[in-house]
Amino acid sequence: MKLKNIKYLACAAALGLSLTACSDFLDRPVEDNYNIDNFYASDAACLSGVNYLYNSPWYDFQRGFIKMGEVMSGNMYWGSSPYLNFSVNGTDQDLVNMSYSLWAEIGHCNTVYQALGKASASEATIRQCQGECLIWKAMAYFYLVRSFGDVPIIHNTSDVLASGEYKTCNKVAKADVYEYIILTLEKAMELMPKQKLTNGHMDYYCAEGLLAKVYLTKAGVTGSLNKDDLQKAVAYAKDVIDNSGRQLMPNYEDIFRGSNNVSDESLIAWRWTVGAQWTSQNTLQSDLMPENFDENGDCWGGWGGPSVDLMAAFGVKPTDAPADRIDVDIRRKATIMMPGDVYPYFWRDHSLGNGQSGFEILHFYFDKNYNPAATETFQGPCGAQNVKHAYGNNNDHIAELGIAPARMAYAVATHILRLADVYLVLAEAQALIDGGQTSDAKALEVFNAVRGRAVSGYTPKTSITFDDVWKERRLEFAGEGDRWYDFVRRAYYEPAACIAEITAQKRNAWWNLSDVYKVYFNTGVWDASGAEYDTATPAPMVTEKTFSIPFPTEDVSVNPNLGSNVEPVSVDVRNTYSY
Repeated sequence: MKLKNIKYLACAAALGLSLTACSDFLDRPVEDNYNIDNFYASDAACLSGVNYLYNSPWYDFQRGFIKMGEVMSGNMYWGSSPYLNFSVNGTDQDLVNMSYSLWAEIGHCNTVYQALGKASASEATIRQCQGECLIWKAMAYFYLVRSFGDVPIIHNTSDVLASGEYKTCNKVAKADVYEYIILTLEKAMELMPKQKLTNGHMDYYCAEGLLAKVYLTKAGVTGSLNKDDLQKAVAYAKDVIDNSGRQLMPNYEDIFRGSNNVSDESLIAWRWTVGAQWTSQNTLQSDLMPENFDENGDCWGGWGGPSVDLMAAFGVKPTDAPADRIDVDIRRKATIMMPGDVYPYFWRDHSLGNGQSGFEILHFYFDKNYNPAATETFQGPCGAQNVKHAYGNNNDHIAELGIAPARMAYAVATHILRLADVYLVLAEAQALIDGGQTSDAKALEVFNAVRGRAVSGYTPKTSITFDDVWKERRLEFAGEGDRWYDFVRRAYYEPAACIAEITAQKRNAWWNLSDVYKVYFNTGVWDASGAEYDTATPAPMVTEKTFSIPFPTEDVSVNPNLGSNVEPVSVDVRNTYSY
């Protein structure tokens, strides 16, 4: 977790504020070279001073966000990745970067929170900005505890520096870390305004939505479900749903377009920019989309893609002829790009003929008139490509955001807590309270709202089970970096069920699909008889230990208290920490 670098992080936050106002995400003062004593001199400066907490420190988490959330969960195929076969170790660079990024966010949040206490600005603005620091700190800890398990608590960066504790700090038991996250979010809610902000900054209900999800996760951390925690998850989620003034977006695909970076649906998001400072930008398209998808020579993700198992969850398979494919759920096309799917928001300046413009994957690979760089080889080993996190080409980015992208740099937001998540948190918690199945009116209302948006002609359910919600979460959030953390939450109290599901997944490639697709594109004949699923690669070994990853080796070497064989300490959070 690079706690050895905490001094660097604190100095960067305290003295490098001219670097942090790194974008055109919100307004910022024009002056340069601030220091900690004179930066927070106005409301505008305070708002500017928290902007970077929405992007730069999170930058190195992006790849881990996908590899843990999607590859480990079985939603995405990524070749021989150790995240696919659960062989990741403490030297893995993506693991190291992920850990560094999360601790960097915490270090910056601590430092900016303290600095705001000395600001020359209105009390309302100071409180709002301090609340934003605490929401982001809580989110970083939420990722840490679900990824690594027991982790240290760094409450005050300055104190840790002064004491030298970063070299000897102990891991804190998971249950106490969750209590610390709750304490942090409660303080954030005390500080934050309830009115919905329109400029991308978070408000009270964003913190409350996260709190509901934290309580749902904490409910099982001791090995059995805590009904009081589940009831709190329901209560907090219900307050967000009933009183925040937010509604689900009517069209699911619209959530992920750059023009909707700020919307009712997006409670908490990384808000990226295209600017002079590296790390302020989104780069996920590079890892997720095929070569030549944009003009910047920065895409190399075509050799991975949505898994066969995720396709099966949506009721499709890669050997389905496009004309015969039956899509019950509109989220499939918004998540998994398959032959025959047309995306009018990608390559909108390219003609597909017959009056259509947009992007279609077989034209992209096999039609040199449409794509002069067509390779005549379909890259995706499972017969599909990703959709979410992509912006398309330069023209698409300009059309959505009014600015051009750059190489490995674009400004589409990454939504990490959506309103639909809060809906399903309520439904899941209520189902668990009622013993695995519920007819509770509110739980039915919100579950049916989420599923009803996705399924045309949907008949609302009059009773839902935990399994209904479990599958719905997968379909709703596939590709959004969250599925593995669903497994972690459930594995706290039902590890055997999680192990069985993961072991049974189709996590391998499907061979010879490129030949099938090429013949079909050139002749119109669909013959998938030569394609076959890889049954030779065995299912990965999954144990209860699988549901946490190791600390970076270099951190353990600096601080042996972080070792896997060292027991965590218990902390009386409420009597130890305060804001």
